Amino acid sequence: MTKSRLIVLLVIVALIAAFFAFDLGRFFSLDFFKAQQASIAGWYDAHPLQTLAGFFLLYVAVTGLSLPGAAVLTLVAGALFGLLVGTIVVSFASSIGATLAFLSSRFLLRDWVQRRFGDRLKPINDGVQKDGAFYLFTLRLVPAFPFFVINLLMGLTPLPARTFYWVSQLGMLAGTLVYVNAGTQLAKIESLRGILSPGLLISFTLLGLFPLIAKKIVDTVKARKVYARWNKPASFDRNIVVIGAGSAGLVTAYIAAAVKAKVTLIEKHRMGGDCLNTGCVPSKALIRSAKLLSHIRRAQQFGLQGATARFDFADIMERVQRVVRTVEPHDSVERYGSLGVECIEGSAKITSPWTVEVATAQGSRTLSTRSIVIAAGARPFVPPIPGIEEVGYLTSDTVWNLRQLPKRLVVLGGGPIGCELTQAFARIGAQVTQVEMAPRIMIREDPEISEMVAQRFREEGIAVLVGHTAKQFVIEKGEKILIADHDGQDVRIAFDQLLCAVGRVANTAGYGLEELGIPTTKTRTVETNEYLETLYPNIYACGDVAGPYQFTHTAAHQAWYAAVNALFGRFRRFRADYSVIPWATFTEPEVARVGLNEQEATEKSIPHEVTLYGIDDLDRAIADEEAHGFVKVLTVPGKDRILGVTIVGEHAGDLIAEYVMAMKHGLGLNKLLGTIHIYPTLAEANKYAAGNWKRAHAPQKLLEWVGRYHEWMRT
Repeated sequence: MTKSRLIVLLVIVALIAAFFAFDLGRFFSLDFFKAQQASIAGWYDAHPLQTLAGFFLLYVAVTGLSLPGAAVLTLVAGALFGLLVGTIVVSFASSIGATLAFLSSRFLLRDWVQRRFGDRLKPINDGVQKDGAFYLFTLRLVPAFPFFVINLLMGLTPLPARTFYWVSQLGMLAGTLVYVNAGTQLAKIESLRGILSPGLLISFTLLGLFPLIAKKIVDTVKARKVYARWNKPASFDRNIVVIGAGSAGLVTAYIAAAVKAKVTLIEKHRMGGDCLNTGCVPSKALIRSAKLLSHIRRAQQFGLQGATARFDFADIMERVQRVVRTVEPHDSVERYGSLGVECIEGSAKITSPWTVEVATAQGSRTLSTRSIVIAAGARPFVPPIPGIEEVGYLTSDTVWNLRQLPKRLVVLGGGPIGCELTQAFARIGAQVTQVEMAPRIMIREDPEISEMVAQRFREEGIAVLVGHTAKQFVIEKGEKILIADHDGQDVRIAFDQLLCAVGRVANTAGYGLEELGIPTTKTRTVETNEYLETLYPNIYACGDVAGPYQFTHTAAHQAWYAAVNALFGRFRRFRADYSVIPWATFTEPEVARVGLNEQEATEKSIPHEVTLYGIDDLDRAIADEEAHGFVKVLTVPGKDRILGVTIVGEHAGDLIAEYVMAMKHGLGLNKLLGTIHIYPTLAEANKYAAGNWKRAHAPQKLLEWVGRYHEWMRT
């Protein structure tokens, strides 16, 4: 805590302590003011301005320090100053005092609370930033909610102080009028309870609902304005139309069919989307073949004198396609048709909020629907580097057409896709140079993890060039050359094939977004709210096209929210939950993550403890000749609550699942430690990491006394 915060805290604590130590509360009782009413009124008659000023400052102090007595002071204001003057004095004094309490809470506690509970508070923070004035106004209109609690809690949120003040001034006015008016009849009041009758409380509660009702009305008016230029059909042929049959689209259609909605799924290319055809499935098939070759090269580590493999690159790529064909029925038209989904192969275009035109080989047709879900996916991004079109390039979409192994391959990009394909092609026999403009590959992971992967790459003969920015591609004497900038110097890299893997961009063009005026974000995804609604409340977006994550499992996760909100949103809507999102990079060593890593926690100033367990000590890893990597767990200081986990090593993507479940359901490391894990398995690493945390937090003083007890028992 800073010196200024400490001083403010000590002053506030001293004032509150003095209030209770000297029993000053006795001067803020109803009986005291009734007994002193005549003398106080006489003083006011003799010194009106001084009395008003003193009362104003006293009221500000009481509310600013969150002391009891504000209700009684409000009655006194009515008795002394009358309804008009009393209401004005109390209205401004209470708002100023509330704002002081708000600012004190913000100054002393907000940074600490947000650092410690920022992830959990994100939905609240987002709601306050968007509709904080409505929420505060509603609370101010209901006297049943203690105002001092509202003041302190609102100080912990992002609500601007100016907004807090004017909303408080307006929102507390109704309650102030009731109390001040009651105070004009102070002699007849026996207790504070008598002022707010059950009927009056119900009236205030109904009044408190007014902002929410007003917001609903405003939202309805906005929606009507958005829909104003469109003619809504009298009825609909379908409940929902889904554009795109990748992970998000397939799950959306599946859920809709499961609840007996009439759903149409439109796909212009291939069912299964990128994941099945050009992403997860083919890449993992290629990685598996490459890993087998790497194990053959390590034959002596497994007790073999030697081993070799005869292979043809074309055969490996044909196996990749065989794997795709084997998985294909899971995402096929036949399967989804049997589930009740109408599948159409064609190009979709949204022509109104309720109609989609589909161009098929047989012609065009227009579908009417109550809701639309956009799940159009993403495509590889190709940067506009001079000369890139002339030299030609592969992407994660087109690399699967290769049947001849490139002798010299340049991989542009050091993210997950670039790293996975870099290692796979190098293991199959290509001479690979990886070029990354950032200071290290896998920039989103902790530095030591990036270095572990880079070191493994170098050991396998890969040239890892970080801090190299691609400037230009040229062809000189028939040879393709990349010119990259490194610390102001040009580096020339000759190659035969270029693989561009610098990221993916959402597919937002060509299917009607522009015509409907549906906006996109700065990251070029479709703009949605927390319910995955676009500008039009009946049109949703999910998956890669919506972001913020481009993972197959996240797309499926979002699809549930899109489908349920689209079909049942009139009864209840669900905010998409991104609190526990795992992911993995399938290099060797494999890297898996959920929640915060150490660099993010440090950047966000989130207090944390780090617990490490080295997998090189794990029996199963030693037996498998895979004794490398570690489990890194971030926890709340002094507690076993998990903030995030990174696992590096064999099958890290599988091992992380236990931590994903733990974080999702609020299980701490003590629960993991108390769970039986089969011996010998890699999963024991999770338990041993929890054990390391437990040892670091062992009650040393208690153990010292236990040791003395055992010593005494031996005598």
